Amino acid sequence: MRTIGRFIAFCLDTARAAVRRPFQFKEFVQQAWFVSSVSILPAALVSIPFGAVIALQLGSLVRQLGAQSFTGAASVLAVVREAGPIVTALVIAGAGGSAICADLGARKIREELDAMEVLGVDPIQRLVVPRVLATMLVAVLLNGVVSVVGVAGGYFFNVVLQGGTPGAYLASFQALGQLPDLIAGEIKALVFGAVAALVAAYFGMNARGGPKGVGQAVNTSVVVTFMLLFALNFVITAIYFQVVPQKGS
Repeated sequence: MRTIGRFIAFCLDTARAAVRRPFQFKEFVQQAWFVSSVSILPAALVSIPFGAVIALQLGSLVRQLGAQSFTGAASVLAVVREAGPIVTALVIAGAGGSAICADLGARKIREELDAMEVLGVDPIQRLVVPRVLATMLVAVLLNGVVSVVGVAGGYFFNVVLQGGTPGAYLASFQALGQLPDLIAGEIKALVFGAVAALVAAYFGMNARGGPKGVGQAVNTSVVVTFMLLFALNFVITAIYFQVVPQKGS
């Protein structure tokens, strides 16, 4: 409970520092470029089998139910609403989040953060805020890439390998899909990116015990981030289904 309280206080301090001047724009750009460079290729590669598995499973299921015309809509909804944000968050947490935690942890054990505080520089405003905002931006943009690649992979496996009809696959999008589905996916990616960066920064800035402690902090941050992401995904999805009426229901 003490750790949870400290993490919540850390999040509030970060939110308060995000609206204070000066904003570290150069650090923000550098971190956005770094997180995107280490995340975009793994996310695109992972999204292909995700879209393929969803298309294959749904294609087989709807064929048994006699609803082949809705294969495309079901595949796209599964990728855009669920698989896309989850893949984006896992890749960012595993690649970008671990790098953020290791960087801040190394600064902590070298006492750079203490030196910044002595000089009157807020480490949260100077280091954490740009990393959190950069990760949120990259997560939103990367979620679009993952969704496009996942949908393209599902189209290929459903139409080419399972003998589906291209016209029916594309025309079924508007039968079940709607704009709030895409908005919900982007909101999930934004929240997941913020959580991944905040957890990584918290454990990095509280690392102790030398290099071994930094490694333990990185492992802990990745595990905690994954647990929080799946819990938040359930909560956001449940709220979405209660707030937004679904088409075809």
